[in-house]
Amino acid sequence: MPNFAQNQHSMKKVLLSAVLLAGILYSQAQQLATPQSSPTQTIKQNFGVGSIELSYSRPGLKGRKVGTDLAPYGQVWRTGANSATTILFSEDVTIGGTSIKAGKYGLLSIPGAGEWTLIITKDLTINQPALYKQENDIVRVKAPVKKLAEKAETFTINFCNFTTSSCILQMSWENSAVELPISTNTDEKVMKQINDVFIKESKPYYAAASYYYDNGKDLSKAKEWIDKASADPANARAAHVFMLKTRIYQKLGDKAGAKASAEKTLALATEAKNEEYIKTIQQILATL
Repeated sequence: MPNFAQNQHSMKKVLLSAVLLAGILYSQAQQLATPQSSPTQTIKQNFGVGSIELSYSRPGLKGRKVGTDLAPYGQVWRTGANSATTILFSEDVTIGGTSIKAGKYGLLSIPGAGEWTLIITKDLTINQPALYKQENDIVRVKAPVKKLAEKAETFTINFCNFTTSSCILQMSWENSAVELPISTNTDEKVMKQINDVFIKESKPYYAAASYYYDNGKDLSKAKEWIDKASADPANARAAHVFMLKTRIYQKLGDKAGAKASAEKTLALATEAKNEEYIKTIQQILATL
C-alpha cells in the first residue's frame, strides 16, 4: 500500500507535467501566425535614373465608409493603416513646385469629399492626428478627387503614367482616387553622365544615341554616335544596334541608309531567330 511519501511524489510529478504542458501550449500560442488585417506593402519603383520606395499598410472597407468610419474628412491621416506611411527618393525630385532632396519622408493626407491635401513631411512617425506638426511639412499639394468606375475594396497606392522624367503616385479607395505628380530632372543628369563618360577612352555610343533618339534631341549627333557604335567590331552581330541605326536614319529621311541598315538587322535577326525583331524590321522595310 503506497505510503504518504509516495503519494506526495506522484502529486509532484502530476503538477510538473501540468506546468510543462501549460508552458508548451503558451509557447505555441505565442508563435501562432495569423494574417494581417491591413497587409503591409513595400513598393520599389524605378524612376528617372533612380527609384522611389513606398511602404504602407492597406486597410479594407469591410462594410465601412471612407470619410466617416475610415480616413475621416478634414483630419490628418497616416495614408494607410498601422504604422506611418513612408516614401524614399533615391534622387532629388520635384513635387508641387517644391524641390525635395533625396531621402526618406512621411506621406500624410487630409481626405475630403471633393479634394484631398497630400503632404510630404520630414516626420517619419506620424500614425495618428495628435502627433502631426505642420512645421515639419516639406510640401502640401491639393489633389481633386476622381471617381472610379469600379469600387476599390482595399486602399491602394501605385505608380503610373511614366515618362522619362515624371510619374503619378495614385491613391484609390472605395469609389475615389487622387493623384500626386512627381518629377525629376532626368535630362540634366543623363546629359552630365554623357559629358563625363565621353571624356573617357571607352565611350557608350549606343546608349547615348538611344537616349538622343528616344528624347527628340540632336539626331545628327545621334547618327554620329550610332555610326561609331555599329562600326565597333564588338557590335558586328548586335541586331539592336543596327535596329536603332535604321530608326535614326529613317527619321533623318535617309531612306538608302535606313534600308541598308534594315537589311543588316533582318539578316542578324533571322540568324538569331528573333521573331520580334524580324517582324518589326520587315514592317520598317515595307515603308522604305
